[in-house]
Amino acid sequence: MIHDALMIGIPEAAKWLARVTPLVEAPALGARLKLESLQRTGSFKLRGAAVALASLDGAERARGVVTASAGNHGLGIACAARALGVRARVLVPSTSPQVKRDAIASFGASLEVVGANWEEAERAARAEAERTGAVFVSPFDDERVIDGNGRWLAEELRAQAPEVDTVLVPVGGGGLCGGLAQALDGVRVIGVQPRANCAMHDSLALGRALTSYQGGKTACEGLEGPVAERTFRLARALAGIVLVEEEAILAAVAFAYRRLGLLVEPSAAVGLAALQQGLVPPSPRTCVVITGGNVEPELLDEALASV
Repeated sequence: MIHDALMIGIPEAAKWLARVTPLVEAPALGARLKLESLQRTGSFKLRGAAVALASLDGAERARGVVTASAGNHGLGIACAARALGVRARVLVPSTSPQVKRDAIASFGASLEVVGANWEEAERAARAEAERTGAVFVSPFDDERVIDGNGRWLAEELRAQAPEVDTVLVPVGGGGLCGGLAQALDGVRVIGVQPRANCAMHDSLALGRALTSYQGGKTACEGLEGPVAERTFRLARALAGIVLVEEEAILAAVAFAYRRLGLLVEPSAAVGLAALQQGLVPPSPRTCVVITGGNVEPELLDEALASV
């Protein structure tokens, strides 16, 4: 069993919350796909949330947790909190898709829409943690979340396909890409971001972390917002970051649905777009991490109508 090999650094209580996701061939792309969209919550974010909550001590569990999220991290926190018996409160911005809000609420977490963007929701969540004593769990600026989202996924990928030499991964705050880049020695880890909103790309170009960032409008709400000093340092190990346009992202969502039979949200489709645009050459030793499948029906319709 792959899970049996993933003992180091992963709390026992977390290991069985996240499932082993398939690594599949995609001949239409000439690459492989790591389908985190088939994770228990439809997103890789469950891994980091499970590790973070399973690592809490008794006093911290009693205080409960609060987080800010564009959607998928909050969903992971809600799922892990219910399984582990921890009270959870999730603050999302108005840009968070309704499908993700509904899923968060279905796990019993307290949900509140706060602010017009992730930074505003994060400020409110940190203030609430300070006021109530709840533990704030960042979606990326937390070593436990990085271990769960990045290093755990890296170990699983190594066990499934040790011959993989290139990994394409969506980049938002940088926890996933940073964890993968640190754990996958000898593998080229290439980040992908929407050109309209690319804080990590711009941070690396400037040589400093953009811990406050207002990018342009993008369908990839899960990749919006700033980075952290911690994730900026980790992301320096990336082989690079490529940027994709909004039209290419929507085309990739449509391609995944029509040709691959997959529901892929825009934030998770950027790696497919990079391959389709020729920004990274296809290879059977290349893996694209499909990070989530929680797409709004209306946005899927828009993507299908766009090509």
